[in-house]
Amino acid sequence: MEDIFSRIWEDLIGRGSGPLSFRLIMQPLVAATFGILDGVKDARRGRPAYFWTLFTDPAQRRALLTDGWKSIAKIFILAIVLDAVYQAIVFHWFYPVEALIVAIFLAIVPYLLLRGPINRLLRQR
Repeated sequence: MEDIFSRIWEDLIGRGSGPLSFRLIMQPLVAATFGILDGVKDARRGRPAYFWTLFTDPAQRRALLTDGWKSIAKIFILAIVLDAVYQAIVFHWFYPVEALIVAIFLAIVPYLLLRGPINRLLRQR
């Protein structure tokens, strides 16, 4: 099991200098842009912070997840596809867990980190 985690870690670190490394900058920027735009929409509509509400309000959780997924789905899928291309070039194999990890960090994390704070900043104005 330790060998698997070691391989995954080394493979993830190696993506920074391999082919298609531009995606490590572009995909988070696109996801962040969507997070900012959705945060602005939330502020205009008077909605509470996105990520916080996911955990504190079970009644709104499903609607919020659906709304967030609609915004980020294409970027998430693109991240998986580009990582699959990267893996085909470098490893000549496909590791789906690694692709999911990369897609989560390139698409979902930047979106979540910006949507709520942008909403709060704009609502304070």
